[in-house]
Amino acid sequence: MKNKSLAKSTRWYRKSHRLVAIPLLLFIVVMSVTGLLLTWKDQLGFKPSAAQIESNERPLISLANIEQNAIAYIDSLKLSTDINRIDYRPKKGIAKVRFEDHFTELQIDCYTGTVISEKTRTADLIEMIHDGSIVDYVFNAEGNPIKLFYSTLISLGLMFLAFSGFWLWIKPKQIRKNKAKTS
Repeated sequence: MKNKSLAKSTRWYRKSHRLVAIPLLLFIVVMSVTGLLLTWKDQLGFKPSAAQIESNERPLISLANIEQNAIAYIDSLKLSTDINRIDYRPKKGIAKVRFEDHFTELQIDCYTGTVISEKTRTADLIEMIHDGSIVDYVFNAEGNPIKLFYSTLISLGLMFLAFSGFWLWIKPKQIRKNKAKTS
């Protein structure tokens, strides 16, 4: 009788495991591949390396000047000038400027204000694919609802698959153990 109950619950876990795993398979693969790419982003060159400028005792220009120079340069490329952030690194003599609506990164000399590098931040695009926010980005959604839904669904699905996978591993052992006791 105990083995029948164990077999019945094992069948339920197997069916539930399959019903959750098959629809999530594509998303799990996407998350795994992009996670691997993000782990190796520096080695694969997906993130622009930071330049370093010698100070030669020169004074740093203001952050407002860096912002103006970045906007003027990016405007000349006919791209959106909305700045997401400025990563100011006075010890290295550069400021990295990232933009809101595209994946361009400018590196600007903090002493002269000249743009010393313009590169695409591929790692940011990969990260958006990884966490699902790429859909929110494409549709310009406020508050990242797709990212929240996607991440929650994947997280809960993986927790369920881990739990049900454990039971699918342990229950047959319990059934064999019970059979050995009754023989």
